[in-house]
Amino acid sequence: MKDTINFLLAGVGGQGTILAADVLVNVGMAAGYQAKQAEVHGMSQRGGSVTSFVRWGKIVYSPLVGAGEVDVYLAFEKAEALRNLNQLRAGALAVINLQAIEPITVTSGGQSYPDDDRLRAKIAEVTDKAVYVDGECIAGELGNSRAANVVLLGALSALIEAAGLARPELTPEAWLKVIEGRVPAKYVELNRKAFQAGRETV
Repeated sequence: MKDTINFLLAGVGGQGTILAADVLVNVGMAAGYQAKQAEVHGMSQRGGSVTSFVRWGKIVYSPLVGAGEVDVYLAFEKAEALRNLNQLRAGALAVINLQAIEPITVTSGGQSYPDDDRLRAKIAEVTDKAVYVDGECIAGELGNSRAANVVLLGALSALIEAAGLARPELTPEAWLKVIEGRVPAKYVELNRKAFQAGRETV
């Protein structure tokens, strides 16, 4: 169990990266940690990069995390997963969503999009603790693919628990309480199912 846990969340605009980071901060506080968050927005309204650092600890002075210091990586899109690998420490826990959102540089023919073999090979150079989740597909089967971010949070919760990274107060119920407080009432049941499906998939 680490005294301080450094998270990095990376995705593109519209994937719910910021909501997931907000949940992560509040889950940390619910488990008794100090928690801080720092965000970097690209052109998020146009599918640009969005990253967010979250830190949990007994005492957290700054939300910023240096290169090579990320303990837990949550990537919502495959190319974004590769873009931020320099931030991870060796052996970091990584949860990678298998969604591809091709940027204009790819759709215009200027660049190629990395295939899955390259993705896995590059991530394997940094960590052997990477888990791949098709969050969009799982959420779609539940009726709304936009709940993919909660599927990924569910997967993350189970992996943190299994790795013994966090305090025992960090129960699935603690995660769900925070999630339910941040989604519209009509989507609470969907998000409960999405969270549980994420846990079950890993």
